[in-house]
Amino acid sequence: MGTSPSAPLGVDWARVTAWAGMREVGIQEAKTQLSKLLREVEDGTEVVILRGGKPVARLVPLRAHADRILGADRDVLVIPDDFDAPLPESVLDDFEP
Repeated sequence: MGTSPSAPLGVDWARVTAWAGMREVGIQEAKTQLSKLLREVEDGTEVVILRGGKPVARLVPLRAHADRILGADRDVLVIPDDFDAPLPESVLDDFEP
């Protein structure tokens, strides 16, 4: 895309994004080539979507999440029996204006 009007010191953002493993596309190309862009993202390329030459969104791969195991924090996190008991007046006074 070349230098943007707000690019400091005339930075060529197209070269910077290419060097960083990113690709810039306009909205129309993103709409018509979404499947292809998603394959590129799966292969590790970040895709920056531009509107009027300005970045508005970025497509990046989702990180794999570890499966959650219920009860994994048992005996690590202890919630007292009086957790939801009313607060003492001395504490409530701290919230008054």
